[in-house]
This record gives sequence, structure tokens and C-alpha cells, in this order.
Amino acid sequence: MSAPVVEDLLRELAPQVLGVLIRRYGRFDAAEDAVQEALLAAALKWPGEGVPDNPRSWLISVAGRRLIDEWRSDGARRDREVTVALRDLPATVPERDDTVTLLFLCCHPSLSPPSQLALTLRAVGGLTTAEIASAFLVPEATMAQRISRAKQKIRTSGLSFALPPEAERADRLRVVRQVLYLIFNEGYTTSGGAALQRTDLTAEAIRLTRMLRGLMPDDRETAGLLALMVLTDARRAARTDAHGALVPLDEQDRTRWHAGQIAEGVALISATLGRGPIGPYQLQAAIAALHDEAPSADATDWPQILALYEVLERITPGPVVTLNRAVAVGMARGPLAGLAVLGELDGDERMAGNHRLHAVRAHLLERAGYTAEAHASYLTAARMTSSVPEQRYLTVRAALTSSEHGPDDNPGRMGG
Repeated sequence: MSAPVVEDLLRELAPQVLGVLIRRYGRFDAAEDAVQEALLAAALKWPGEGVPDNPRSWLISVAGRRLIDEWRSDGARRDREVTVALRDLPATVPERDDTVTLLFLCCHPSLSPPSQLALTLRAVGGLTTAEIASAFLVPEATMAQRISRAKQKIRTSGLSFALPPEAERADRLRVVRQVLYLIFNEGYTTSGGAALQRTDLTAEAIRLTRMLRGLMPDDRETAGLLALMVLTDARRAARTDAHGALVPLDEQDRTRWHAGQIAEGVALISATLGRGPIGPYQLQAAIAALHDEAPSADATDWPQILALYEVLERITPGPVVTLNRAVAVGMARGPLAGLAVLGELDGDERMAGNHRLHAVRAHLLERAGYTAEAHASYLTAARMTSSVPEQRYLTVRAALTSSEHGPDDNPGRMGG
């Protein structure tokens, strides 16, 4: 079996193996370290010698013995624990999948959002600390400390390895979906660096969301989240040109969009929307479907998209939703109407450091003919983003708008 195929298998098995060890022995931190060692041993051994008949049991056995060896090395005070562990280590392991329980644990609300992201990618996604650090543009040592603190928090807080009580499950599941959504977003448009996107993160977010939906098939919002991810990811190949430069949605070559993903996403949201309470991921997926099904940018059903954003804003109000509604208003009713909506965000501290506010304002100003003001907003947005492709795109737009206004234009004032 080739190394990439082995890697895929190990990513799938990693949370199952970790779940078994935590359920049996507790000690999230020690169990997770043992599983990582077992995964490394398998990655080195299996491509050359072949995958065992029961790879899950092989990993559990190796990780369990690594854990016991670690306890032995701690000295006499561990003797009793080792004796119990050896006694309880069975030859065969029940085929119980604790992955969703592990997801709930990694996304526990007592952990900070950065810790939830890192721990989910490490424990459930099987990514190495170096891979996670690279994805979030921090030193490996910093990410290692973050993960270590999260595991220590789980250990000291006495969090149990069990599904949350029924009364808490909906709220906790909401956190799990949010973590997966954030992982996807960071992969689809990285927060900084030379690359616009990281396909390893988007692929992992989609894989984990598929897994979550398989474990909870009746949850409509999880289906909506999966639909949103595949519909958005379907446009990935067209988002950059041959030189890696950003290509905006209305200029993308739609023949490069992934038809299979679009069909899957549309089928998912069509089977979900209107079958029960509507959540934000279902609405965002419906919006993504309208974009993906439009044969051209001019054929996009902006009035319908605007209507969906208005519902979304009623369900989950927030500055980012308002920002997106401003774009939809600008496309459906004209750029001046969009700018009026954008004015609602002036002074909102939550958007103070968000370059997209200035980028959207620049886009609407340019469409309205206020090129001098658009030029200034594009430059502001370019200075605020850490993404190199976005910086380059915004700088080019600023240069183009600069060439469009003459010396008599007043760059500091928008006309009436």
C-alpha cells in the first residue's frame, strides 16, 4: 500500500484509537502522545510491510503498550496503574467509534477557540504539531505550547470522556460545527502568508464534517455545513490564475468549477432546507448554491441571495453578515444602496481590524464611479491584510482606480 493511502487510513483511524485509549485509561495528554507514536510507527512500517488485517487493533495495541511503557518509566508510584492497565488490555477491541465524543471533548467550551482548533486538528484530524503551526503561521514551539496547555486543561478540569448530557448537546454541537467551519475558512482563505489557500485544511475540514454527518445523520445544520463547504470548495481551482494571483468571483472561469462537488452540495441542501428549523449554515449553503448554479456572473440571482442574507441576519446578526448583505444590496439595488448598508458598520469596533470592510467599500465606490475614494479604500484594505495574494490584488485595484480619475477629482470627498 502506498504511503499516501496509508496516510489517509491513519487519519481516519487516529481519533478512533485515541477514543479507545481515553475511554479505557483517561489521561488525554498521555493517550494522545501514545497515539501519535503509534501513528508514526505505522507510517514507517505499513508502506513497506503491508497493512495488518486489523489496522485499528494494531494501532490500539501499539499505542496502549507505549502508554504503559511511559507509565513504567515514571517509577514506582505508577506500579498500580500499570498493573491495572496490563490487566485491562484485551486481545481484541470492540468496534466502537468514539470520534464524535472526542470531537465534543476537543471543542469543550472551557477551552479557548485557538485551543479548540489546534486540539481538534491534532487529536481528531491527525495533523502533526508542525503542520498545524504552519497552517496558522505560528512557530512550532508556540503551537506545541498551545496544544499542551489545552491537554493540561482537560486533565486538571476533570472533563469526562462522554457525550454531553442531552440538555447541553445542541449547544456543544454548535461549538463543534463552528470549529470545523473555522478550520475550513482558514484553509480556504489563509489569514496570512504567500498562499491564498491551504487545501490540506479545507480537505481536512470537509473530511471531519463528512464524518460528523455520518455519525449524526439527522442533524440538518451539520448537513448544511457540509453542503456549504463542498459548494464553496468547488470554486477553489478558479480562485487563482496560473501565477497564483487572486481572481474575484465575478471574473472566474466557471468551467473550472468542480461540477461533482456542486451537484453534491446542491443535493445536500435541497434535501435539508425546508425540512425543519433553518440554521445559518443551511442559509449560507443555499447562497453558495445560487452562486454555483449561475451560468455566469451576470446571471446570478442577487435578489434571492439578498433575501437569504436578510433571513440570515435575523437569525444570526453580526457585522460579517451585514458586510455580506451590503454586497448583495449593492448588486441587487445598486452600489449607493450597498454603501448605505455598509455605513451601519462605521464605528463598529468588531470590524476595526477587518480589511474586508474597506475592500467592500472600495468595490462599491468603484462601481458607483467614485474612483478616487475607491483608490484610497483599496490601499487601506491592502495595508490591513496579511495575505500576500490579497495584498497584490487590492494594490492592483488601487492602481487601476488611480489611473481612472484625473487631476480635477477630489480624492477626499464623495460626490452627492
